[in-house]
Amino acid sequence: MFTKINCTLAQFGQPQVDAPPLRPQFPDLAPQNLVITNTAGVVALKLTCPTNPGQNTIVRGSKPVSQGVEVCKDFRILGTCPAPTAGASDITSLYTARYGTPKVGTKVYVQVNQFIDGWESLPRAYSAIVPPQN
Repeated sequence: MFTKINCTLAQFGQPQVDAPPLRPQFPDLAPQNLVITNTAGVVALKLTCPTNPGQNTIVRGSKPVSQGVEVCKDFRILGTCPAPTAGASDITSLYTARYGTPKVGTKVYVQVNQFIDGWESLPRAYSAIVPPQN
């Protein structure tokens, strides 16, 4: 447990601790859904966020998969959730930096959770299919 907490702290540039802190009470998770748009061939990935996710919401992603894939368990950290604009956090640059632009018809999975003092909340996964250009 001690190692897990310090690994999380180190990964996000926070100071490590000598003793694990008490488990925090996590607030409600801000991201509520994944929305993918394809406007004139420009694919955008956004998390709908009715509230600000703050600085401690982790976004993980997986490589694009076939539409038929119903479960994904292979996630990699993309970064922290950006502040929302007009109720949505644009994660396009986080995702494409790791996996490139997903192709039309593929399914994208992302997972979000929070970290406080090295503790991580349970993750929530979202998926969406890249639509054809409109």
